[in-house]
Amino acid sequence: MTRILIIDDDRIYADMLAEIVKDAGLLASMAFTLSAGLKEASAGDFTVILLDVNLPDGNGLTKIPQLRDLCPSAEIIIITAYGDRDCAELALDSGAWNYIQKTASVSEITLSLLRAVQYAEANRSRTSIAHPDVDPNGIIGRGGKLTLCIGRLSQAARSDANLLITGETGTGKELFARAVHRNSRRSAGPFITVDCASLTPTLVESQLFGHEKGAFTGADRKMDGMILQANGGTLFLDEVGELPLPIQKAFLRVLQEKHFRPVGGRQELESDFRTVAATNRDLEAMVNEGTFRSDLLYRLRSLAIELPPLREHPEDIPELALFYTAKLCSRYGIDVKGISPEFLESVATYPWPGNVRELVNSLESAIAAAFDEQTLYPKHLPTNIRLHAASGSYGRIDGEVPLQSLPTLKNARESAALEAEGQYLRRLLLLVKGDIREGCSISGLSRPQLYALIRKHQLSIRDNKGSDG
Repeated sequence: MTRILIIDDDRIYADMLAEIVKDAGLLASMAFTLSAGLKEASAGDFTVILLDVNLPDGNGLTKIPQLRDLCPSAEIIIITAYGDRDCAELALDSGAWNYIQKTASVSEITLSLLRAVQYAEANRSRTSIAHPDVDPNGIIGRGGKLTLCIGRLSQAARSDANLLITGETGTGKELFARAVHRNSRRSAGPFITVDCASLTPTLVESQLFGHEKGAFTGADRKMDGMILQANGGTLFLDEVGELPLPIQKAFLRVLQEKHFRPVGGRQELESDFRTVAATNRDLEAMVNEGTFRSDLLYRLRSLAIELPPLREHPEDIPELALFYTAKLCSRYGIDVKGISPEFLESVATYPWPGNVRELVNSLESAIAAAFDEQTLYPKHLPTNIRLHAASGSYGRIDGEVPLQSLPTLKNARESAALEAEGQYLRRLLLLVKGDIREGCSISGLSRPQLYALIRKHQLSIRDNKGSDG
């Protein structure tokens, strides 16, 4: 029988979800903490997991990758009392099937549950989000967020659709682009990199599309552009957000038709290439500003991978440090240096605003400073990293005191409304003696809405059953 796991510390709401599961002809199991939920997930074969966000022992969103590892074929639906766009985006980016507020109707929850069950059962062949068939050569680390990215890398490698890789500078966008190419059916073809930030405005068309001899002053011979060079392989557009607006329109046509005309050419040429683009810029914001074409963005983003900054998967820093230390020592032709625990602690607690690239540069600096020594110590690290480790403040200036001030009018109103809401609910529950149906009738709230508010104010229905009011 299809099994559904409910992880929610609100026992009243969990009971309601269990009723929905049973009414759908499915089997429900419940856990009221994250640790208990993970234990259940490791012991059972679940098709769908209904997961709350704020749990007594942690944030449910942070455990999505772990739950996916424990139940690779399960779909995860986030059901929370707090409707937050950022949390919803994080949940969906982490691979959740849906993000539902607890005020949703029973029919809405049921529909999402059944759709997830249908999808999960049709895709039981999936065995692991990490997709061991992928060769991640050069991609170091297996933190939760990075594991999810490797799973998406596998999906992108099996497809020929255009891929957009986003992330801060130094997160490894080109590394992922090359891994997608290496694991794709085009691996035997060329991997052509276009550095959009360095394209010369006056020669950009020639650089991309090529030119005929005599097409312009200085064109003393025919030249194939990067698009033709990528025929049969992958065209990697690095920092695609820097692509000049006039060229975006011309390039859009190339993406759609796979045909182009070299500068000075009379005939159109054809190139069979797959596009992988990367950027550290917010292309959505650029679209709103009018500096990037929306139709080009949609065309480039058939598939997407968002790489996390290093500070969001610090558990991978020790492995990265060991790997790159060995690689750098090999490059210099010296014995691999040992790493002291203090050195490892210093690099593990630094926030790395420049991400992996900054880490590698700092390791190279440390190796140079300790060239004749066998072991790396904190003293070999750049000064800014040593200062951070010494202060232990994670960027806070010692002695800073948060400013205390009168709350804004908006916050004052929200606080007063929250207090009034709590008083109303307590009076309502006393009046109806814990009868939820009657409470809904009086308040005008739906059952999920009333449950959500009871959970929000940490009230108990059972404590009010049988009260005299």
